[in-house]
Amino acid sequence: MTIPRRALLVFLDGVGIGSGDAAYNPFAAADLPGIERLLDGRRPVVEHLDAGGRIVSERAVLVAVDASMGVEGLPQSGTGQTALLTGRNAAAEYGRHFGPWVPTDLRPMLAEQNLLRRAQTAGLTVSFANAYPLGGGDPRIFRRPAAPPLVAESVGALTRGPIELAEGRAVASSITNERWRERLGDDFPQVTPDEAGRTLARLAAESDVTLFAHYDTDYTGHRGDLAAAVAAVERVDAFLAALADALRDDALLVISSDHGNLEDTRAGHTLNPVPVLAIGAGREAFAAVRSITDVVPAILVALGVGQDGDGKGRMR
Repeated sequence: MTIPRRALLVFLDGVGIGSGDAAYNPFAAADLPGIERLLDGRRPVVEHLDAGGRIVSERAVLVAVDASMGVEGLPQSGTGQTALLTGRNAAAEYGRHFGPWVPTDLRPMLAEQNLLRRAQTAGLTVSFANAYPLGGGDPRIFRRPAAPPLVAESVGALTRGPIELAEGRAVASSITNERWRERLGDDFPQVTPDEAGRTLARLAAESDVTLFAHYDTDYTGHRGDLAAAVAAVERVDAFLAALADALRDDALLVISSDHGNLEDTRAGHTLNPVPVLAIGAGREAFAAVRSITDVVPAILVALGVGQDGDGKGRMR
């Protein structure tokens, strides 16, 4: 097994693994050449998983993992993102699933136990690839925050704004730049999903651990529109294919989510498992993950950071 020198975690909001029924699951209905190429012709649907809930291909390992964490009710974004990004059972610690934003009581734990903080404490360089409005920008970032910008802020990495995005030194959370162009005008650069994927690969090569967050998958799932969901999945497919192709040989790419939603346009949030898709160096170790709380420990162990990211530094 090749040991990775760096890791990139791509968070896709609201993506589960459901039945391969093209009448309501965009992962069954969409054209997904990138994902199929990564998974040797298979797709992230229940019917394509083996008896252990996995797809193992030449380039990737995909595992369907639990997002409920033993807590009754439908998983939600605030506790789910916190669990994914810390390895802690945030829903159990809070007493229930909660969302869409991170509850105030969990924010200190998120700030201290997240992937980027634990990597930074171990002496690794970290970065957040998303562009965010900075300098008096969107007040929702910290009034009703998602977990990724809180993680970035905790390590001083919430630093990329419109200038960085225009210069190709950041990636929009929506992958392409349409919303930024609506705000800043048509002179703001357009990018395709392929271009955004290649940009993220380049940014990930500059740090030991990088985080990128994409939220449109959850937003689109809540709309319940299959055609819109298919378009969202196809955008992600092109983005991830270009990213995987441009990734350095010494890098580990991990893609995961906080709860199900987009895979069933009839339902809103679901109890379905979510994917953990590992590509590149060290991917084999992810065949053993079973919960969203296993993702951060697995990344840190793959990088050789102590037993479970305890700040002891690389073991090589």
